Amino acid sequence: MPSHYQQLIDFDQKHIWHPYTSLNHPTPVFPVESASGVRLKLADGRELIDGMSSWWAAVHGYNHPVLNAAVTDQLTKMSHVMFGGLTHQPAVDLAKTLIDISHQDLQHVFFADSGSVSVEVAIKMAIQYWASKGQPQKQRLLTIENAYHGDTFGAMAVCDPDNGMHHLFKDVLAKHLFAKRPQCVDAEHYDPAAIADLQGLLTTHQHSIAAVILEPIVQGAGGMRFYSPAYLKKARELCDEFGVLLILDEIATGFGRTGSLFAYQQADVCPDILCVGKALTGGYMSLAATLCSSKVANGIGSGEYPTLMHGPTFMANPLACAVANASLKLLLDSPWQQRVSAIEQQLRRELEPCRSLSAVKDVRVKGAIGVIELHQPIDIHWIQPRFVELGVWVRPFANLVYVMPPYIMPAEDLSTLTAAMQQVVAEISQK
Repeated sequence: MPSHYQQLIDFDQKHIWHPYTSLNHPTPVFPVESASGVRLKLADGRELIDGMSSWWAAVHGYNHPVLNAAVTDQLTKMSHVMFGGLTHQPAVDLAKTLIDISHQDLQHVFFADSGSVSVEVAIKMAIQYWASKGQPQKQRLLTIENAYHGDTFGAMAVCDPDNGMHHLFKDVLAKHLFAKRPQCVDAEHYDPAAIADLQGLLTTHQHSIAAVILEPIVQGAGGMRFYSPAYLKKARELCDEFGVLLILDEIATGFGRTGSLFAYQQADVCPDILCVGKALTGGYMSLAATLCSSKVANGIGSGEYPTLMHGPTFMANPLACAVANASLKLLLDSPWQQRVSAIEQQLRRELEPCRSLSAVKDVRVKGAIGVIELHQPIDIHWIQPRFVELGVWVRPFANLVYVMPPYIMPAEDLSTLTAAMQQVVAEISQK
């Protein structure tokens, strides 16, 4: 191993925090030198097939010539300009596209600089809407257990307070309401009783609830769980019945990941507020957006508190908007539905044998998402280097070994990924 490679690792592990890590007990890190297509090239020369799309964002893979050109072209004009009092073509074009491809009722766009911030903005929209409507008491949010909506304080407050990653902060976070999560994993197994707890909380607390916030169809970092579109459809009906807004967090699921462009389309519903991010720029830059209906926008704008109180420094960054425009065009012009469907079928076929292994609790697949749930938490200090030894990049957490590959991944590379998952889980089963 080259000395500079080890020096880089040593400095990193002594001085730099990585997501959800301890500086006293650092987890292994692997220096990346470059990335292209679906492969990451490490600084020591090894290449890894990427099963994570860099946390679900790099849906087109890496170093894509179309996206590179979009960044380069925009860079010659301006890399950034404040959005306060100014506007620019990349932002206007991106807003038009988001409005065109989402539900017709979603006509207004707020650009944020991360998924967590887009959730913060959505929460503010909901609370300001009711304040402007003369109902300032409607300030609470209702969600379901095992939710995950981000790492900032407003977003953390609607993450699972007991089983989530942010339980340490639960005593300082805003107190919201959590219904039992639905156990119905797909449309075929929907049980009308699944909605009873959500309905009960709405019945009891409707006068204080501003919005229900849900990850549609797929709960991501809270456990990689799937639930029936029928549950989401019923939740929309209950929000209408009890006079509550519906916020849908599609940061992880938006732009094709579950097999439809947006997961909410599988339930044939429309949210009042929609959060998108991650794949928005194809993984090139941090950018997110919060869309809302005219009902919400006009409700805020015509009331006692007409100014939406948020404005990030890098809001609608021109570089990020330009690459987002190129990424969305690349996606929409591609056979993404067929690609996601092929990935789904292959994941089902190649992960299903893991169900018979003693360490495995469940195997589940939805769109371009493949999950192996284990009975016990994984040892990240062992499992991460083991996957690297097998030539793949898979980043497990808790008791989950999962993949969300780029949509462009060839079948043979996906087979390498699933074979590595089978191998590692088999080794865990033998321990």
